[in-house]
Amino acid sequence: MGDTNLISGIAKILETPKNKILNSDVPTTQFRVQFPQVRNSSVVYLTFWGNLARDVANYYKINDYILIEGYISLRDRYDSNKIISKSKKVEITVLKVYPFVLGY
Repeated sequence: MGDTNLISGIAKILETPKNKILNSDVPTTQFRVQFPQVRNSSVVYLTFWGNLARDVANYYKINDYILIEGYISLRDRYDSNKIISKSKKVEITVLKVYPFVLGY
């Protein structure tokens, strides 16, 4: 069986979703999250495309928990001068998202 990079989990939103429109009029939304179930977890970037990007920007906010399914990848990290840093950032391109409500 080959290696796959599919991931799913519960994530806590750490910042307000940021909307962008690409040249081809495709909306994208990106923000940082943290996986609370992982010990010593680091911050991960989520990217949403198309109609899902609009929905996420409209319905979710800081400190919400979401259940996500998507593909994980490593991206180059740039500093303020657009120079590639030696470190990489983890990014997840989300295919499906569901609200996760605590306390019920």
